[in-house]
Amino acid sequence: MTTDPIERWRGRNESKDDLRRGVWAALEAAGASEGSPWSRIPDYLGKETAAEQLATLPEWKAARIVKANPDPAQIPVRRKALEAGKLLYAPVPELVKPFPFVELDPEDLARRGIAFADAARSEVFVEVGRPIAFEEMKPMDFIVVGCVAVTRSGGRTGKGGGFADLELGIFRELGLVPATARIATTVHDLQIVHDSRLTMLGHDQPLDFVATPSELIVTETAYPTPTGVAWEAVQPDQYAGIPFLTALRRDIERRAARAAVTGLKS
Repeated sequence: MTTDPIERWRGRNESKDDLRRGVWAALEAAGASEGSPWSRIPDYLGKETAAEQLATLPEWKAARIVKANPDPAQIPVRRKALEAGKLLYAPVPELVKPFPFVELDPEDLARRGIAFADAARSEVFVEVGRPIAFEEMKPMDFIVVGCVAVTRSGGRTGKGGGFADLELGIFRELGLVPATARIATTVHDLQIVHDSRLTMLGHDQPLDFVATPSELIVTETAYPTPTGVAWEAVQPDQYAGIPFLTALRRDIERRAARAAVTGLKS
């Protein structure tokens, strides 16, 4: 029996609903989650080891600017980024504040006496990080996203809210994801599923790397990379719940229109 079978975003994609439900139930049945895994990016046993696996990648070591999702499962990843002297961008959970992200500069944190282990936690970094708008952000070298289920070929799905794909789409619209940037996640081994179980849509961001407590997977993904925001896939509740999204869409569309006019004139 599930302890918290709430599925906040159920109904957007039936096959993904079924997949997420199966993964959450498997984690719970195995006693592999920290607390209830339901309706969230699961916090799981072994996340420290998975973060250590990720940190062995040459692409991680070379990265100077990292973006990581705000979920508890990636606390060790965020801490490792700060410990390695990387500039860290972390989103406000579910983008519910007027500002979408905070910037965490390890030199600034050290100067202020804020421990990296504390700053890696979402309830702390929202308070101690520098609020930053999308337009102020610098191009990122390495991006870590939260996942409920993944495949060895780079397929992924989050908890169903669409936040990760929306963020990445905005980043791409604004030129913040260079071709050299890599996309990764850390998950429990039980979150790896067969390709046939995971439907990838056109706006879904594939993964380059998957780190688990037992292995590091280089996906060599063949899935296409989205080029921007799939505005037709943005849900009414996202516009209602994300304060800046409507204005940001207008700004992005104005930029695109100006670029098109400039292209025609040249």
